[in-house]
Amino acid sequence: MSTAQILHETGFGTLALTASSAGLTAIRFDTGPGTGPSTARSTAGADPWAAAVLDLARRELDDYAAGHLRRFTVPVDLGRVRGEHRTILDTLAGEVGYGATTTYGALAARLGLIADGPRRVGAAMARNPVLVVVPCHRVVGADGRLVGYAGGVAAKRALLDLESRDRAGQMALGV
Repeated sequence: MSTAQILHETGFGTLALTASSAGLTAIRFDTGPGTGPSTARSTAGADPWAAAVLDLARRELDDYAAGHLRRFTVPVDLGRVRGEHRTILDTLAGEVGYGATTTYGALAARLGLIADGPRRVGAAMARNPVLVVVPCHRVVGADGRLVGYAGGVAAKRALLDLESRDRAGQMALGV
């Protein structure tokens, strides 16, 4: 199965996106030298399905960054994620929605991970191949501190701030 890759600039950093014909396989923060729009890899000659997935991912990430998108529809291919880590990521994606947060311990409890549960959840978050779309930035420390994010704490804060932006207005209006 062939893949296609691009770099994409967002308000919260440069993202390296990889897709197969089955869906998005990776999103990571790209912090290497020369990052920026001019370094984006072309999808010319790539699998047309993978290129279409990347195009949808780019559009949805832009809409998300603009505060217009609350749920991603781009297909995600987590085929390489197995076992407990897959269960944890699937639960996170399905149960912790836009603007919400949870803790490592609460997610572990939800999954019945008793022995060393928060650490096991943390390990799955650290290995999340599809950052932002599978929203591991929504998992915080037991005391609410921002800890452990592959894009760094500043990127995690930017994502959480983006998602909480409209809640303040709703609360002020009493909605």
